[in-house]
Amino acid sequence: MRALVARMLSRLVKEPRIDVIFPDGSLQSVGSGDAPALRMRIVDRPTELKLALNPELALGEAVMDGRVVVERGSLYDLLDLLISSAHRQQPSAWVHTLSGLRTAVRRFKQHNTLAWSQRNVAHHYDLKSDFFRLFLDDDMQYSCAFFPHPDTTLEEAQQIKKRRLVAKLAIKPGQRVLDIGSGWGGLGLTLARESGAAVTGITLSQEQLAIAKARAAETELPVDFRLQDYRTMAGSFDRIVSVGMFEHVGVGYYREFFRKISELLTQDGVALVHTIGRSSPPGATNPFIAKYIFPGGYIPALSEVSAAIEREGLVITDVEVLRLHYAETLKAWRERFLARRSEAVAMYDERFARMWEFYLAASEASFRHDDLVVFQLQLAKRLDTLPVTRGYMER
Repeated sequence: MRALVARMLSRLVKEPRIDVIFPDGSLQSVGSGDAPALRMRIVDRPTELKLALNPELALGEAVMDGRVVVERGSLYDLLDLLISSAHRQQPSAWVHTLSGLRTAVRRFKQHNTLAWSQRNVAHHYDLKSDFFRLFLDDDMQYSCAFFPHPDTTLEEAQQIKKRRLVAKLAIKPGQRVLDIGSGWGGLGLTLARESGAAVTGITLSQEQLAIAKARAAETELPVDFRLQDYRTMAGSFDRIVSVGMFEHVGVGYYREFFRKISELLTQDGVALVHTIGRSSPPGATNPFIAKYIFPGGYIPALSEVSAAIEREGLVITDVEVLRLHYAETLKAWRERFLARRSEAVAMYDERFARMWEFYLAASEASFRHDDLVVFQLQLAKRLDTLPVTRGYMER
């Protein structure tokens, strides 16, 4: 298996060099360059086999279990090199086959019924809120921020993101707004505070709901947070917003999601969906992310989303693609997480902390080098609902 692992790395890595220490103590270098080499250690032979057979899943598991250890450089340095190198290469026939198999069964993996959606959300979002406070901004925004300048802070970037959402929705005082996937309540509270709208926020996370309701109780804003699935929602809303939730819908439910938006939206209403997306054709969820981080989740191609929107009678009135903003957001989260990593270990354990470090580092590198972006899709029922230029957003 050593030869297979070495060949796989040699095919990927050109520069800088990686020194790989194998379980028998031998060292093999791949790549070249004068810069100090990264060094990783593979602890045991079973890990060699797993890395050779299913690298996308096995590397994350091995790091999480302490069976692959970065001894020189950081975990982010290693993943940044591997992901950027892989993006420049055609995948091997074996990796291509695995990806095809995952794509073929993705609807089964994303069987997000009401019950399964609740379970999948709890897996990630019902972690202790104090854990998320280790690395999120003060408002606990857990989605892509907007960085207009390199020196913009995370707090500033999240505030700018929220204000851009308010502007794109063109909310008027007194209107009714639905926030699908309302998280810890920060966006809903901002919408009510800055626009004078009445906001209903829905989430499937018990932990998030408790925080959101407590925050709302401290204000006199017209905000109501509920534990509810979007599919069971009734009523009529002038504006609908969904930020960082569509990734959990699942490919088999896209038409149902947009059908519900069309049903809930008034004739002159506006909806805005903010979601991670891929700039490549449809594919499958990374197996490590699907197994350990976001079960049932999927990052869509724009072609998949737009096809569902068109079939449900909605008009796409504006599209914006945010490039690299999520890489900067994840960088800030990763650095904050590492600064307080010992607290994460105390809350959970070392294995959990390694899993999250891998997730944050791999995600940052993927948004920096791979095909991941963020789509903001503005929707309406009528072509003339909004002004025909973006000036209203700027104002």
